[in-house]
Amino acid sequence: MASSKEYLEFVLDQLSLLDEISYRSMMGEYIIYYQGKIVGGIYDDRFHIKPTKSAKEMMPKAQYETPYDGAKEMLLVDDIDNKDFMNELLNVIVDELPAPRKKK
Repeated sequence: MASSKEYLEFVLDQLSLLDEISYRSMMGEYIIYYQGKIVGGIYDDRFHIKPTKSAKEMMPKAQYETPYDGAKEMLLVDDIDNKDFMNELLNVIVDELPAPRKKK
């Protein structure tokens, strides 16, 4: 099932306090970027993030899910209605993620 544009807009609104948020559509789902780094994605109208150390500390009871066949496990963000939490979450995990690869 593809994710809806409405859910994408909701997530982007929840992250609107952050600069440098962007997304890319990929096969009916959405990859979410912060400061040029992939922080997570929207899969089946659910927001998942990469399981960094800080993300696991902030969401100790979060479910690990594989968003699609062949993907690495990600954490399901369950407190998506809390805008302050969402923004803090992305701010703490971004420094733990690798820099984007240089395109050749």
